[in-house]
Amino acid sequence: MEAAQLTLAIRSTLNTTRIIQQYMQHQNLAERYWARRRRQRGDVSDQDMDTDFSESTGPANASIMVLMGQVHAVERRFWARERSTDWWDRIVLQVWDDSQWLRNFRMRKGTFMELCDLLSPALKHMNTKMRAALTVEKQVVIALWKLATPDSYRSVGNQFGVGKSTVGAAVMQVAHAIKDLLISRVVTLGNVQVIVDGFAAMGFPNCGGAIEGTHIPILAPEHQAGEYINRKGYFSIVLQALVDHKGRFTNINVGWPGKVHDCSHLQELWSVSKAAGRDFIPRPENNCWGH
Repeated sequence: MEAAQLTLAIRSTLNTTRIIQQYMQHQNLAERYWARRRRQRGDVSDQDMDTDFSESTGPANASIMVLMGQVHAVERRFWARERSTDWWDRIVLQVWDDSQWLRNFRMRKGTFMELCDLLSPALKHMNTKMRAALTVEKQVVIALWKLATPDSYRSVGNQFGVGKSTVGAAVMQVAHAIKDLLISRVVTLGNVQVIVDGFAAMGFPNCGGAIEGTHIPILAPEHQAGEYINRKGYFSIVLQALVDHKGRFTNINVGWPGKVHDCSHLQELWSVSKAAGRDFIPRPENNCWGH
């Protein structure tokens, strides 16, 4: 350490010590004042004396006593567990080809890097003095791995060298970033006539898309739980999706309670297309429930 740096460190230490001493002197004066007032009122007891001592050695004073060397601080064994990220840093990023990326992440490496660039405004964080922030690429790959495989949070964390809580946070942050930044740009109805012509060439005339839904299991909600029990007997919300002749998503709707009939989703899709000025989807009939 250079002489100037050493001098600055000594001055900083002396200033801190002086501030601590002044604080403790102020605390002692305040304690003496209130003790004198209690003695004057004649309501001092042994219990009060014990309380005074415990209050004077509360969390704030205890921290100061540690700094002054009066109490020895307990040394923590670790701040963060040591984990390995070699598999991601050295194998996946540097060795895997596009076929391996497709099998494991459902996309090529080039697509992955483009996705990271698009999500960067919402996912990029600054490093702190405590630790380095997860890179955008690390957050996105953790989310993709979790969504593409049935692994647990603990297993995914071990795979990428992070804690399981970090995995959960990364999945939610990436999902929110995709919803906020990409859904409106990527999932659109597009050119309807091109879609109709594409299905006609496949042998499906007058078809504007292929539609299907699925039930996403959830925990029983606190309010109106019965509305979320689907026909198979478990709690769920419904996801409905529409794709074009190339399998690209053109509409996504999620959040309806599991009890709601498919006809309600068709009504919602018709309303969306109508609001967008697209009349290629016929309005569902009132008897679409089979009545």
